[in-house]
Amino acid sequence: MNLLSPVTEIKGIGEKTAALFQRMGIHTVEELLSYYPRTYERFEEPVTFANLEEGIQQAVYGDIKKQLEVKKARGLTIATTTLVEFGTSLQLSWYNMPYLRNTLKPGSNYIFRGLVQRRRGRLVMDHPQLYKPEEYESRIFVLQPVYSLTRGVSNKTIAKAVKQALEKLDLSREYLPEEIRSRRKLPEYNFAIQAIHFPTEEESLRLARKRLVFDEFFFFILALRHMREHVEKQKNDCPIGPCPQTEALLSALPYELTGAQKRVWQEVQRDLAGEGVMSRLIQGDVGSGKTIVAVLALVAAAANGYQGAMMVPTEVLARQQYRSIKAMMENYGLPYEAVLLVGSQTAKERREAYGKIESGQAKIVIGTHALIQDKVQFSGLGLVVTDEQHRFGVRQRELLTKKGMHPHILVMSATPIPRTLAMIVYGDLEISVIDELPADRLPIKNCVVDEGYRAKAYAFMLRHIREGRQVYIICPMVEDNPELEIENVMDYGAALREEFPGDVVISCLHGKMKAAEKNDIMEKFAAGEIHILVSTTVVEVGVNVPNATIMMVENAERFGLAQLHQLRGRVGRGKHQSYCIFVSGSDKPETKKRLEILNKSNDGFFIASEDLKLRGPGDLFGLRQSGLLQFGIGDIFTDADVLKCASEEAALILEEDPLLECPGHQALGEKLRRYQLVDGMCMQL
Repeated sequence: MNLLSPVTEIKGIGEKTAALFQRMGIHTVEELLSYYPRTYERFEEPVTFANLEEGIQQAVYGDIKKQLEVKKARGLTIATTTLVEFGTSLQLSWYNMPYLRNTLKPGSNYIFRGLVQRRRGRLVMDHPQLYKPEEYESRIFVLQPVYSLTRGVSNKTIAKAVKQALEKLDLSREYLPEEIRSRRKLPEYNFAIQAIHFPTEEESLRLARKRLVFDEFFFFILALRHMREHVEKQKNDCPIGPCPQTEALLSALPYELTGAQKRVWQEVQRDLAGEGVMSRLIQGDVGSGKTIVAVLALVAAAANGYQGAMMVPTEVLARQQYRSIKAMMENYGLPYEAVLLVGSQTAKERREAYGKIESGQAKIVIGTHALIQDKVQFSGLGLVVTDEQHRFGVRQRELLTKKGMHPHILVMSATPIPRTLAMIVYGDLEISVIDELPADRLPIKNCVVDEGYRAKAYAFMLRHIREGRQVYIICPMVEDNPELEIENVMDYGAALREEFPGDVVISCLHGKMKAAEKNDIMEKFAAGEIHILVSTTVVEVGVNVPNATIMMVENAERFGLAQLHQLRGRVGRGKHQSYCIFVSGSDKPETKKRLEILNKSNDGFFIASEDLKLRGPGDLFGLRQSGLLQFGIGDIFTDADVLKCASEEAALILEEDPLLECPGHQALGEKLRRYQLVDGMCMQL
């Protein structure tokens, strides 16, 4: 067995389990080892009922005296039993697990572990985990890995597979040069990969994580610089010069571009007509007007005889951009046909789109990942635009550019990253910043409140709904997790219907829904048919709904500030005053201080910089900026110092040995080539 072996070479992983692993992006042994735990659990000694504390995870020893009671309520099957110890009782409840009745039989004894709460004067533990006493004993004071799961795969299955792989593999060959490890105080890879999955204590975990975060950033930067070097050598085979069509469009627009938009458009024009191929990132806060600059570039490409493609992360956004661009072409008399290409189209619709793209009839193509399919053949692709870049991998962008002969690349991102970090992370791109909002934009009014404010918030929402406005409510999770006191989408939606009059239409949206279902809900919300949309962060990059004027974010403390700012960008897009209510479930001073940054400012770049100062480097269990610039283990905000170190070392090594051919760099070169070949290893930017 070696790193490139399929996971089926691991004992116990047959075709069925391998198929489930593939859904998690795990095909090879190397990908399995790179599937890092999302957190760790430390199991303490069980406590007596008299010593139970509310609000924390604890374990108790319990004898089952009588059969579990199973009943139905609110569409759930609830199994309950009550344990008694020296006069103190503890109620245990499980949801949709009626089969436990056959497991927890009278006379059996287990260790039960879960979050202890007091409800109606009695101690309760919802959905506790159960262990045989000897099984629990073996886990005490050991850090246990907790992995992200998919249906059908247990945490135990992944941990067992990783353990077997580590036992079978020879990982003694080190690929990172010794001088780098010594300079940056990094442990060897074989220690790091063992300790990240099965740490003996927190210090070994800290060192392991530092090494693996460094590796992730280091190889990412090396790959980007190789790509940039390749792009910089490319001659401009698709010269796109100034044209009257873009001037006509600018004159016809019902608004004037801001100074920042004009400056960035000039930079793009200069690149399009220059000697080399354009590779440019437009960074701009939510609502700063990046899209119109992209549309101008697409029109310029069409006017110069080329095709332009725009790839966006969701079908809802693709359809919205398509309708908007198509309307512009028609309303402003521009003779360029735009076509849409998304996964949910019928076979007939896709065939028609393929034909128009291949013949060159379609000058502007808007779509999702469907654009990079083999069947899509362009006749003269001169410009590739990717919107919301953090949702695409570098590899995906590369696949689209290969549809043409060295087309220009324009990347747009509303991810607010401090410029010092952006220059590293987007190392293959020149950076333009739109740092000015349109003059007619009303600033969003913000407030940070505790959970006692909900009733007032609901009354405020109802008043605005009666005035014809719409509302987003964001929850952090889809399914209930008894270990965290958080609001989940489905339960929240059901409870909310009890709070509002029957004529207020409330719908729920989350990432586990099928694409067609998500699209249908977002289309109805955009059309005003839904008054309140209860959602996870799936709306972070979503349809433009100018009529939505209120956003409430539950458990705001569980999100990164950059992501909260992205979410807030869903409102404030129309002519009406908009509001954002951040509900915090924590009264910790540091949490209040972080959220207060959002309360005081709507400037994404300021927020990201302040967040970076507050968080500091290397927060081992720190809150990741979920959804933004997702690396396997690293986070550019909490690990900013490691990112800078990796960037410095990558620059030094490439200056010394650009092809990584020196004797001490051969293993590094092999690892880099493998890194570039594997889809997804180029990190989901």
